[in-house]
Amino acid sequence: MTLDGRRLAPVLLYPFALALSLTGCGPAGAPGGAPGATGAPPEVGVVTIAARPTTLVTELPGRTSPYRIAEVRPQVGGIIEARLFEEGGDVDAGQVLYQLDAALYQAAYDSAEAALARSRAALERARLKAARYADLLTADAVSQEDHDDAQAALKEAIATVAVDEAALATARINLAYTRVTSPIDGRVGRSVVTQGALVTANQSLALVTVRQLDPIYVDITQSSAQLLKLRQALDDGRLSRPEGEQPRVRLILEDGSEYPLTGRLAFSEVTVDPGTGAVTMRATFPNPDHLLLPGMFVRALVEEGVREQAILVPQQGVRHDRRGLPTALVVDAAGQVVKRTLTVDRAIDGQWLIDAGLEDGDRVIVEGVQKARAGAEVRAVEVDSSAPALD
Repeated sequence: MTLDGRRLAPVLLYPFALALSLTGCGPAGAPGGAPGATGAPPEVGVVTIAARPTTLVTELPGRTSPYRIAEVRPQVGGIIEARLFEEGGDVDAGQVLYQLDAALYQAAYDSAEAALARSRAALERARLKAARYADLLTADAVSQEDHDDAQAALKEAIATVAVDEAALATARINLAYTRVTSPIDGRVGRSVVTQGALVTANQSLALVTVRQLDPIYVDITQSSAQLLKLRQALDDGRLSRPEGEQPRVRLILEDGSEYPLTGRLAFSEVTVDPGTGAVTMRATFPNPDHLLLPGMFVRALVEEGVREQAILVPQQGVRHDRRGLPTALVVDAAGQVVKRTLTVDRAIDGQWLIDAGLEDGDRVIVEGVQKARAGAEVRAVEVDSSAPALD
């Protein structure tokens, strides 16, 4: 061996050549080796769609209003002697709220009563005289003229009694009006007058207002477009309602709690508000505890009807494409992914109600969507639709 650099060069290069040859002889599938066979299809979680009857509910804004409201005004004039109710309390129909000074009306009643007694006495006298003259006429003891005058006096006395009876009834009514009563059952508000105030008949200012709160109305507004859509769904059979039964309504109160009692839709206005394009509907609710007060803002859940074959899909199974259209990935019978464009109606309890694009029995991908592509083969595994998505 010599130290000549030209003779040592082959020896130094030999380890590098050996390393390269070993690298090229690695097993298949290792880096730098021949490509191996394709892997198994990716696994995705699916939910099988099952059409089922579903009650459709629309949430609409509403405001409470009294079932009945009465503004109490005096029907005769006078001085208020006493207020006979507690402000904010419950009153019954016919309960006396105010007592007016009745002295003048009592005197007028007494005078009318005396006038009626006098006219009745005159009637009795005229009746007896007419009877006597009738007997005398048959015996030719009086003239026909005297007989006719007696009959006319009798009729006049009868008319006088009728007039005095009407005057007495008027006096009785006016005397009763000095006791200002509540026309309805309900809760009485704040009195605007006090003892000693002078009031007049049929004045414009109400003395107090009584509102009936049980039951109570809830006025609900719905756009005319929503109303047309609902009627079309009922007409073409997509929605159904029990014959002759008004839709049920539930309430969500201002604090987010649900009102415990259920109401019924009473009627709908026949005109559309030109300013808002909305129609007002009125629902009736029982309100025994007076939890609902007039003027409260509520959210009404109105049952539109029942869709017998409703298609519901979990919301995690619906995506939107670049154009904003809702889509879903479906696994067909061959295990391939198919992309569907959907028509979505509304959200119901974490699911989308589908009008078009899905059918009963379709398997919609809800987990592993990022691993699925349209046309690709996947392995579908059924998952619990009530469980949260794992994507």
